[in-house]
Amino acid sequence: MSQIAIPFLFMRGGTSRGPYMKRDDLPDDQDRLADVLVAALGSGHPLNIDGIGGGNAVTTKVAMLSVSDDDWADVDYFFAQVSVEDRAVDFKPSCGNILSGVGPAALEMKLLPVSGDETVVKIRAVNTGARVVSTVQTPGGAVSYSGDTAIDGVPGTAAPVLLQFMDTVGGSTGALLPTGNLIDRFDGVTVTCMDVAMPMVIARADAFGLSGYETVDELNDNAAFFKRMEAIRIQAGMAMGMGDVANSVTPKFGLLAPARDGGTVAARYFMPWKTHPTMAVTGAQCLASCVLTPGTVADGLCEHTTSSPATVTLEHASGSINVLVDFEVSEAGIGLRSAGLVRTARLLASGALYVPKAVWSGH
Repeated sequence: MSQIAIPFLFMRGGTSRGPYMKRDDLPDDQDRLADVLVAALGSGHPLNIDGIGGGNAVTTKVAMLSVSDDDWADVDYFFAQVSVEDRAVDFKPSCGNILSGVGPAALEMKLLPVSGDETVVKIRAVNTGARVVSTVQTPGGAVSYSGDTAIDGVPGTAAPVLLQFMDTVGGSTGALLPTGNLIDRFDGVTVTCMDVAMPMVIARADAFGLSGYETVDELNDNAAFFKRMEAIRIQAGMAMGMGDVANSVTPKFGLLAPARDGGTVAARYFMPWKTHPTMAVTGAQCLASCVLTPGTVADGLCEHTTSSPATVTLEHASGSINVLVDFEVSEAGIGLRSAGLVRTARLLASGALYVPKAVWSGH
């Protein structure tokens, strides 16, 4: 046979989707692993026509799972962001939307047993070191995907997956404020550089002459904005201690504006070379933390609260997302304990995906 078969589950996790595989079924060497994922997803073509990717960054994501050797965790979750067109794979970030499917996938893969009508799955995010508790609906001893929970950006309703994120501060850079400052300026634009679940560079929309309520298409068509934003992101990445980030998807970029539909703030999130159609779960945590921290670019956009836990509602391009943040305020600033979100997931297909033996001959 001229191809290698790799067992997989094809799942929607939150507002993203992609293959979920056992880490043991893939190459140990990371360079060879990248080659396999490029072939599997079809990176290198705008439609990913020769793979199972979907032609958008939210549909070219991969979850690789294994039984954890960590004393706390049940499952290790290793994430890969495969690019749509340039045959690149980034193993640095994590993805909270894809993580929404990790609990269900781990149970489907029999990496741990079901335990009652709800099963708690403790997940270690390998890329960032974050710990996440996922509560999955398992009535009758099987994962249920049916329910009444709706999330903006996904049609219909499904069973809820409750995610509680811990140890998310400084996962990539080692600090809440990687530059040591609440405010930095690059190319005349004031930003806050923050690392909570995802390292981000956050600015106000009006600093770019934007309202913050633009549609995804309006932003993606604004080449001048993206050129200016990317220049700032690269400078900020260096200042955050992340080195040359020109070819990395991190740090991500976010824009804030006053809310207009009853939320806390309006937000737009970038992946970073395209506008996210909704909102990343990791990015939502970082943006919510920015909103709750006095002295950041979010000052003046909403009323500050010192009451914990606090729900921060981010209005995004397709609706809104709620982040429940447990924190403490002291003279040293804000201390984040955990962030909770409710997402959904659904198993779409299962079986084997195939890569040419010329890419990998198998174990």
